[in-house]
Amino acid sequence: MSKQWMIYGAYGYSGELTARAAKERGLSPILAGRREDKVKPLADELGLSYRVFGLDNVAEVTEQLKDIDAVTHCAGPFSATAEPMMKACIQAKTHYADITGEIEVFELAHKLDSLAKAAGIVLCPGVGFDVIPTDCVASALKEALPDATELTLGFDSRSGFSPGTAKTSVEGMAQGNKVRVNGTIETKPMGKLVRKIDFGDGEKTAMSIPWGDVSTAFHTTGIPNISVYIPMPPARIKQAQKLNYVKWLLKFGFVQNMMKKNAAKVRGPNQEKRAKLITYVWGEAKNAAGDTKVARIKTANGYDVTWQGGILIPQKLLNDAPEMGGHYTPALLMGSGFVESLEGSETISIS
Repeated sequence: MSKQWMIYGAYGYSGELTARAAKERGLSPILAGRREDKVKPLADELGLSYRVFGLDNVAEVTEQLKDIDAVTHCAGPFSATAEPMMKACIQAKTHYADITGEIEVFELAHKLDSLAKAAGIVLCPGVGFDVIPTDCVASALKEALPDATELTLGFDSRSGFSPGTAKTSVEGMAQGNKVRVNGTIETKPMGKLVRKIDFGDGEKTAMSIPWGDVSTAFHTTGIPNISVYIPMPPARIKQAQKLNYVKWLLKFGFVQNMMKKNAAKVRGPNQEKRAKLITYVWGEAKNAAGDTKVARIKTANGYDVTWQGGILIPQKLLNDAPEMGGHYTPALLMGSGFVESLEGSETISIS
């Protein structure tokens, strides 16, 4: 019997992109989500089968996954949905991939490493943007400077937000900035870490943000000091600095719910707009002696990177999964050159 692949959250922005691209490439994923009125019309249009279930009960999710060999999990915010899906995958012996960028989810997958190994399955969160490009850049820099002790990553993306990404950003605003210092994740005030960076399109003012690479790049490279930057106009940096004084307010449930309700109104970019958007990815590694290596690569827009990762990595897990299961980052699973194989990507340059 052929192996079965499921896209959960298939009617969300990135989930639907992944489902449509999979169908165009002759693949037949099972589409799934908690709302039949959303998943059935898409499945009928694409001629694919579907299932309807929520993620509230791990035992029930496990039952739904017993005949599934790999899942691409696209239903965020992953702070709420990743843990039940991961645990169900472990119990059902189903490979897991998701498109999150949330530090907490990556750290959870790492904590579940031994259980995943015992089950013989792979947990690979972060198979979209920005993690694939920056994780591959981190891995390439580690190869170029093996004794690096400091890693700084960044990206200049104009892709805009989908509803799911917007909701995740709302949660992140209440947490403050995150960096890794001597192997430990620490919280810093937003807007405190600012520097000039040429991501590949000219030098810009950039601000450190709480991005997933603080976790993934550490597990990929072992480099103990990691931070992530995006370009930010000085006026926006000042706004971020002011948020530090009301961060406590953003943690209240009613505030989060109000902001997420507004975030749900966001619409992701259409195909025409995505085709015009280039993403610049940058990284810098330093060792204790002060030697430095800088890497850059241009990729397709973030959402097109995401649907490609959401298809290609599960296909790897279905057809050529590593003998040893456990927690993998995209670069550990696919190699540092994986990003270069994606449509719209160029070659990583290191100087």
